[in-house]
Amino acid sequence: MFVGCAGWSLGREHAPAFPGEGTHLQRHARQFNTAEINSSFYRPHRPQTYARWAESVPDDFRFSVKMPKLISHEQRLQGSAQALDEFLGQCGELGQRLGCLLLQLPPSLAFEADVAEVFFTQLRERFAGAVVIEPRHESWVQAEPMLAGHRIAQAAVDPSRLSNDRQPAGWEGLRYWRLHGAPRIYYSAYETEYLARLAAALQAQAQHGAPVWCIFDNTASGAATADALKLVKLLGQSR
Repeated sequence: MFVGCAGWSLGREHAPAFPGEGTHLQRHARQFNTAEINSSFYRPHRPQTYARWAESVPDDFRFSVKMPKLISHEQRLQGSAQALDEFLGQCGELGQRLGCLLLQLPPSLAFEADVAEVFFTQLRERFAGAVVIEPRHESWVQAEPMLAGHRIAQAAVDPSRLSNDRQPAGWEGLRYWRLHGAPRIYYSAYETEYLARLAAALQAQAQHGAPVWCIFDNTASGAATADALKLVKLLGQSR
């Protein structure tokens, strides 16, 4: 199981849980075994930057890397071969610490089978590793067979946007949760009771043998760090 946050910024209020010297990422990796790189959505990073991040964390640490909005929001999955090549050439410098790619789609992007098939084929021609998608248009519910065929997992999301995203869907070789905070998205912390139910759900999924990921994206007020620390404790996964 991989539990962490979107990014690795550490607020002062959490400093006692991350003692010692080092960058925020190095300190983050002493408590968590994953982080989601979201900045790659907004701008490209140099290959050397990814290589430096990989060198900053232990061997068992894994990154999830968000695919650029150029691909998902601007090109809308069409004509993306060059952008895929550039992105994969950059984040590939993570080496074995590249755990999976995250593709988050805009709410306005409906499922078009022909477009999706071409894109996923191009992606799979270039990348054999784990991929997870977070669609946000209800029509993507019908894409589950295609996702499974291309070995692409669909994230469980809170707050839910689709009729099938309260639990992981798509390819069963990866189970992935993205928790954005509720009721106030990106800000609200989760109650202990919710985290306890979540821990039980993660453990149940892990028994099937597939990697299980849980990323807290309620980072705007620092709640993600506290929630992730609580979940790690509930899972008995302290590093």
